[in-house]
Amino acid sequence: MHIILVPSKLNGKRIAASISGRQLIAIGLSVVLLLPALVGFVTYRVNEMLERQDGGMAIVTYRDELQKSRVSFSAAREEATRHLNALAQRLGALQAQIMRLNALGTRLTHMAGLDPHEFNFDALPAMGGPEKNVSDTVSSPDVIKNMDTLTRDLERSQARLMALENLMLDRKLNASVTPSGWPVEGGWVSSGFGERMDPFTGHQVIHEGVDITGRYGGPIFATAEGLVSWVGEKAGYGLVVEVMHESGLVTRYAHTSAIMVKEGDRIKKGQQIALIGSSGRSTGPHLHFEVLRNGQPVDPSRFLKQAAGMQTAAAVETPR
Repeated sequence: MHIILVPSKLNGKRIAASISGRQLIAIGLSVVLLLPALVGFVTYRVNEMLERQDGGMAIVTYRDELQKSRVSFSAAREEATRHLNALAQRLGALQAQIMRLNALGTRLTHMAGLDPHEFNFDALPAMGGPEKNVSDTVSSPDVIKNMDTLTRDLERSQARLMALENLMLDRKLNASVTPSGWPVEGGWVSSGFGERMDPFTGHQVIHEGVDITGRYGGPIFATAEGLVSWVGEKAGYGLVVEVMHESGLVTRYAHTSAIMVKEGDRIKKGQQIALIGSSGRSTGPHLHFEVLRNGQPVDPSRFLKQAAGMQTAAAVETPR
């Protein structure tokens, strides 16, 4: 086979080359053998380039996911911090409420005269029992639910204790302003409330109080807290002290020999206000004790019941 090459710029000279059939076959075989290798090399390089590009995309994707995770973690941490702060506030409120409840319980213990060692609100209550198998996991909703329940229980308990405290204070106030007790030392009731025979005329009359015998000059005590509303002489009563009480009642102490208070004085229960005497229309030293409601006398005996034992003892010790 003859091949003629004609260059464009070689003075028009032709180059002639002669290739035999064997050489042509050898060239063809070389091309056939080298072409797959060349194609494989090119393919490898292309794949390598593509893999590098895919790797870069994977890194970019990974970075994006990592950034998203960081943002999510930061948001979760902020949310957890808010929940912890809210929980801390709830716990602080519960602690303050428990302290108020303990203080209220301590006041009630003193008011009721209970044993402070038995009702010690500064110590944990005694509890016990066998251990039971329970789950160690406690979820956040369970804790919040339990705290809500505890808060409601504490609020109800505080409301009940406050109502009890008010009731006890009212009773204590009523006790201090309501006549009760025994107005003299010793003594006994020589004449009761109601109809009796007048000791001077012998006629049936209404006795508007009770007469309590006692030694001349013995102390007379106020049976309740109040304001002295009258001091002086009254016909038939002799020297009289009248005390007006916030309960609406008035107590009258008559036939006294001396008076220790003056009108307008604020007196306390058990305070000495006069001395036993026999002034006025009287047959001997004694105290005429009256209780009036809305200006009308009522039976004083129910206000003297607390001293029933003293009456009996006095009657035995000092017979008249």
